[in-house]
Order: sequence, then C-alpha cells, then structure tokens
Amino acid sequence: MREYNFKEVEAKWQEKWENGHIFKTENKVEGKENYYVLVMLPYPSGKLHVGHARNYTIGDVIARYKRMKGYNVLNPMGWDSFGLPAENAAIQNGAHPAAWTKSNIENMRRQLKLLGFSYDWDREIASYTPEYYKWNQWMFKRLYEKGLIYKKKSLVNWCPDCNTVLANEQVEDGKCWRHSKTSVIQKELEQWFFKITDYADELLEGHKELKDGWPEKVLTMQKNWIGKSYGTEIVFTIAETGKELPMFTTRIDTIYGVSYCVVAPEHPIVEEIIKGNPEIKSSIEAMKNTDLIERSAEGREKNGVFTGWHVINPVTKEKVELWVADYVLMNYGTGAVMAVPCHDERDFAFAKKYNLPLNVVINPVNKETKEVIELKAEEMTEAFIEVGVMTNSGEFNGMSSKEALTKIAEYVEANNYGKRTVKYRLKDWGVSRQRYWGTPIPALYCEKCGTVMEKDENLPVKLPEDVSFNGVGNPLETSESFKHAVCPICGGPARRDTDTMDTFVDSSWYFLRYCDPKNDKLPFDKEIVDSWMGVDQYIGGIEHAVMHLLYARFFQKILRDLGLVSANEPFKRLLTQGMVLGPSYYSSAENKFLFPSEVNVKGEKAFSKVTGEELAIKVEKMSKSKNNGVDPEEMITKYGADTTRLFIMFAAPPEKELEWNENGLAGASRFLSKIWRLVMEHKENLEFGNIDLTKVSKEDKALLIKLNQTIKKVTESIEDDYHFNTSIAATMELINETQDYKVNILEVGKTTSESKKIFAEVIKNILVMLSPFTPHFCDELWEEMGHTGYLFNEKWPSYDEKLTVSSDVVIAVQVNGKVRGTVEVERGTDKETIGRLALELDNVKKHMEGKNLVKLIVIPDKIVNIVIK
Repeated sequence: MREYNFKEVEAKWQEKWENGHIFKTENKVEGKENYYVLVMLPYPSGKLHVGHARNYTIGDVIARYKRMKGYNVLNPMGWDSFGLPAENAAIQNGAHPAAWTKSNIENMRRQLKLLGFSYDWDREIASYTPEYYKWNQWMFKRLYEKGLIYKKKSLVNWCPDCNTVLANEQVEDGKCWRHSKTSVIQKELEQWFFKITDYADELLEGHKELKDGWPEKVLTMQKNWIGKSYGTEIVFTIAETGKELPMFTTRIDTIYGVSYCVVAPEHPIVEEIIKGNPEIKSSIEAMKNTDLIERSAEGREKNGVFTGWHVINPVTKEKVELWVADYVLMNYGTGAVMAVPCHDERDFAFAKKYNLPLNVVINPVNKETKEVIELKAEEMTEAFIEVGVMTNSGEFNGMSSKEALTKIAEYVEANNYGKRTVKYRLKDWGVSRQRYWGTPIPALYCEKCGTVMEKDENLPVKLPEDVSFNGVGNPLETSESFKHAVCPICGGPARRDTDTMDTFVDSSWYFLRYCDPKNDKLPFDKEIVDSWMGVDQYIGGIEHAVMHLLYARFFQKILRDLGLVSANEPFKRLLTQGMVLGPSYYSSAENKFLFPSEVNVKGEKAFSKVTGEELAIKVEKMSKSKNNGVDPEEMITKYGADTTRLFIMFAAPPEKELEWNENGLAGASRFLSKIWRLVMEHKENLEFGNIDLTKVSKEDKALLIKLNQTIKKVTESIEDDYHFNTSIAATMELINETQDYKVNILEVGKTTSESKKIFAEVIKNILVMLSPFTPHFCDELWEEMGHTGYLFNEKWPSYDEKLTVSSDVVIAVQVNGKVRGTVEVERGTDKETIGRLALELDNVKKHMEGKNLVKLIVIPDKIVNIVIK
C-alpha cells in the first residue's frame, strides 16, 4: 500500500488546480446565485503568521462549501500595500518601498498558495500600484466636488515615531496604534478631512440592517464611537466682554445648579483670555499637549486654571467663574461646559480639588418609602447622578428630574436662551498623512486659481522616484519634480499637495474593485458590482470595529449617493475570528520565551529541553515581540497544509480564541493517516451503484443511518455560524463507525454487493464533507477511488430524513415484572410476532421451566410482560 506523502500530494494538486484554472470566477453563471466571501485585506509584512492562516482558512472553507452548495462564489485576495512599515524599511535599509513591498507580496502569495486556498488570483489587487490608487484620487475629486471633503487648520494627533498624523480611531489609550509605547501629542496642521459626520445618523441607522448578521459587540463599539447625544445648547454671556458663550449639555435639568463654567484649552476664546492674563499661558499650553484620550479618561485627575473672567447663567442670572480645564474637549459639543458638581462626577472631582461652590438641585427618593431625601452639599462625598426630585430650581421644584429635563429645555427655547440639539462624539475623518508611501492627494495650489484638483486625464498623480528617505519630515517635500506642477485650470505654475492619503482610504472600497479589477475606465462597473454586493460573508478581527469597518460603511454610502453602487451596506454578515494564543514558556536561564518545540511538558509542569530547568508558563496572544509566534510554513513543512488547516478548524469555533498546541497537529495528522489507510487498504471493497434497501443487513442499515445523521449534523453545524469544529467531530464519529464496520463486516467474509456499495457511499461522502478542510488530501483519495475531476466542483451531499432515525426498536421483556431480556424489532411490528420472539428468548425459557403461562401482555414498541404461575 502506498503511504501518505503530504508533500507530494499537496504539490501535485496545487499544480493541477493552477493549471486547470479551477478557481477562476465568472461574474455571472447561468442558473447559479452569486455568493461573495471575503477575508480582510492583508498588509504584506512578508511572512504569514498563524493568525493569518486561521483567518484565511475560515474564508476558504466557507468558499469551498458554498461552491459545493451550488453558488457562484467570489473568493479574492489582494494587498493593503501602502503604509508606514514599508517607508520605515526604506529609511532603515536603503530599499525603495516599492521593492520592499513587491518582495513581501511575492513571498506571502507563495505561502498562501502552499495552504491551498481557492483564490481567484486573476482578481488580485495591490493598493500600491498606480492602477489602483488612481481611483483613490478619482474618488477624492468626486467627493471634493460634492462638498464631502474640505481642508482646514486644526489640532491633530501626531505620532513622533511615525512622524505623521493619526485619526482619532488610531489612538489607543493615548498611544499610537502602531507604537504602543509612544505617546501621541497634539499639533496644529492644515489637513484634509472627509465629512463622515454628515453620515453619522445613517451609520447608526444602518445597524438595524446589520443586527442579524454582525456581532452585537461590534455594533455597540461603533454606536459608542459615533456617540450620539441629545441635549440643549444654552448661551451664557461673558460678564467682562458681553460676548456670547454657547454651551452644550445633556443635563439641562441641572441648569439651576451651575456653580462655575469651563472651556477647553483649545477654545478660540482662550487666546483672548491669555492676552489679559498671560501668567496662565504655560498652564494652558501644558493642557493642550496632553493627549485627548488621556484627558477624557475616567478616574484621571483633572487640571485647570481660573481665567479671571466670569459668565452669566441666562436662567438664574447668577455670575459664576470661568475656568480652563483639560477634561473639556474642543471636539465634543461646543468646547464649553456648564459645571454642576453635585450632579456630575467629573465636575464634582474638579470642584473639590479647587474648592469651588456646590449647589444641590436634585434630591434622591427612598425607593421603599418614596420619601424625598434632602442632600446637603457639604456632606456629599460623590455626585448624585440618578433621577430624583427637583429642588432649588424655581418653578420646577418638586418635579421629577426626568420630567424637568423636557420642561426646562422647553423653557430655555421659549425664552430664547438656547435650543435643543444633537451632538456626536464622532468627528470628521482627517486623511492627510505627512509621508511618502501612500496615495498622493490630487490637489494643487495656484496663486491665480487657488486650490484646484488635477484633471481626470492626468490621473494617477504618481509617486516620484527622486525622493530622500532620511527619516526627517515628509519625503515628498524633497522631490522638486513632484512639488512643481502646472495648474490644470490656467496653465500657470502651481504647487502640488505633498501629503498622501491615510491608508484606510485604500481599504475602504477594495472589496468593490475585486468585482471588476481590470477596469481602466472606471473604478468598477456598477452592474457588475451590484451583482455581487454586499459581501455575503466578511471575516476579520474585531480590532477593526471603529476604523476599517466604520470607514468602509461610510465609503459605501457616499459611493451609493454618487450613483456608483446600489447597496446601503458593504458587508451583510461579519465574522470576527478569535485570537490565536500560544503557550509562552519563559526561561530565566536563557532570558526568553521558548517555543513549544523547545520544551518538555509533563502534566502541568514544563521544562527546558536545553537546561532542564522548570519553566514559567503563560498563555498569551502570539506576537513577534514576545517571541512566541508560530510560522505556519514550519507547520506545513512538518505536517502538511491539510493537517494544519484541519487542526486550525477543529481546535475551536471560529469566533473563539484558539490555543495553539502542536500535539493537536500531531493528532490531526494521525486522523488523516487513518482515513488514508481505510481507503487504500479496501479499494477492492468499493462498488458504486444504487443501494437496494430491501437487501441490506442490520449492520448495513446502521451504517447508512449514521451516514445520513452525519451529513445532517455537518451541514447544520456549518450553516449555524460556521461551527466547523462540530462538523469535523461528527465526521470523526462516522469514521470510527466505518472502521468498526470494516472490521466486523468487510474483514470477516460478510461482504455483499450491498455492503460494498454502502462502504463506497460512506467513504465518498466522508471525502466530500472533509474536502473544504483538507482539499489536497481528499482530491488525492477521490482519484484513488476512480473518480475524475475535483471535489471543489462536486455537489454537497444531501441526506434522507427517514434514514436519520433508526427504524429499529429495542423492547424490554419481563417475566412476572422482572426484566429477563430484550427483543429488537422494526418499529410497528405486530403483537403476535413480538410475543413469539419474546417467548423464544433463552433466558425467558429458563425462567418459565415447570411453570404455566397465565398471560402474555404485549405493548408494541414499548414492553412485553409474561405472567407465569
């Protein structure tokens, strides 16, 4: 018997698949419904990691399964290939970013092909190519013409390591999302912005369309990030100047409790304040340079300075102090806040620190007695922020604070003190980046014509070659050929914009380009895109919830409004796969984390194979920085692609964390070898044809029932949120029963024509059901069984509902109330036959010796009771 050689088998079938172009997808196939499955666009770092392998295997299994279910499946791959790492590599290694990126793409493409993924490589895209980024520029122009892009000077998040601007979504806990130890600072620059806030309401409303297909956690994260707040904008007056100072509040019910007011250090009024009070300038500058995320963090100590100015409350006519404080942000509301310490936690902490007045305007109510509890400001240790009863609030005293929220808002509007309004936490998307490796912004600046866009026929505006990568400033500023251009309007001299676009622009519409990747007249054809969109199944990490996923939804909507697409949402269903966790064994002797292969594990203890020392065990997310990553190519070399794919899918459901364990790979390898032997040793027992159920034995029928149960279980597990681990487990159970059948029937001379057909039918369906997980292995055995073609093109098996439940029933036989045996009959057998079989049981005969039969009671399908005396 030929042994299973995974290296030969996988190389053979990868070559056959590629030469046969079997994964090429047509935009329309007669009689088939389109189905679009997509994994998030990868960055070409140069090397796959296990997280990649898991993500892409999930997508490939779905694509193969849906193809076998009769769909015309689109399963593309490409590269999110602009970005800072390539530019940093150019600076550090003297390599051009394009050469570095191309080399990485070639290696990662090779690795993906090693795993046998069914991508249509004819649709491959790379965002760093002019053929792709031309359309970024084309769209930029269209959005500019529609008023959805503008340029203004503003404070931006600046990463000193990246030397560029970051969007709010790219700042995590005050640090750069790429440099976790680098604090982000605030810097004032002139920037281009996309007006994502114009779509804030629609982005929220769209969640209704996604609620059945997206994880609730992702929708909640987006909802919180957009941060829609209903409130009142009320106008205070500056006592010293008479100027108006609007303030936004969601708690207008507390207006009678205002004891001071606060503005953000970036508020336009602050410059005027500093002129008359220069000694506070240094304190305000320190506040400005504190990261916005850190400033708004809960529990952080608040800092502020009194301006020397006062403001007048329009409702109470009281004059209170005006402060500048770091806990107020210019990018929310109006950048000015009316402070009510007794009923706001941040205001309370600030007031206590600076000894500011406290005014109680809401009293709590005892939930049991319904009595009002009178608060005393001097005794309060924390703010009271619940619903209560109004006090010290003029005509609103005694009213529920919930009711007062509406009544006081109406009062404010009626007296022209302000108006009810809606505010958002979401701010417009700043897309300007001060770096080379990105899409050049197609704007020019002409002294005569002002800001103008490059003509369509001159797109793409290509990245120049004559740049200096010295790590200082924007490399595009060093290119004279790029900076100096001709105005497309008047033909006079003009200066090009030297910023490039945020790379999230590239990934905000790439899924549309896959539908029509060779189009050189438009970014894509609407009719073709509409035949595929929205993506039926999208797969990627939850870390993209408020960056890529939000931006892609925004782009889909603006492209729809431009008449380029029809769908409201880009992704119908979203699967966020769990992280891959690897055992990290820390060696104090070697001062590093060891890979599992370097460790002996006994029970719950681990020992270094080199030093023999006992090791500390930690289970952490795999990463290069912790030196606990696993290169999937090493696993492919050692175990094969199919074994690697099988283990990844079997170890945990896709949405759960996966703990990496090489022992699991070894187990998956043994499982495939078991199937290999089962087929190769008994090929002579395979006979294909229709099974005559009237001629099958009891054992034959039992295996047929198990087969139909397994097909049903595997299909339902895949359809039910892709529980691939359950599908594989069910197939393993069937294989075990098939092994028993082989031993008890095929190997002991009980073989019949029907048993050969049943064995062949079981093996055939096992290979079909496993083929999405282990495609090379299954195609090889399919061929060994005498079949032609590829399992990728086979039809997914169906099951006979009548054969998913055994028709046999086991009936207990009692003699004078005590069970003395059982009879197994087909359900519905008549009483006379059941009774006769019961009386023929040896153990029953033994207990009836010398006694008389008094009564024979038969309850069909349930019990037989024999009464003797």
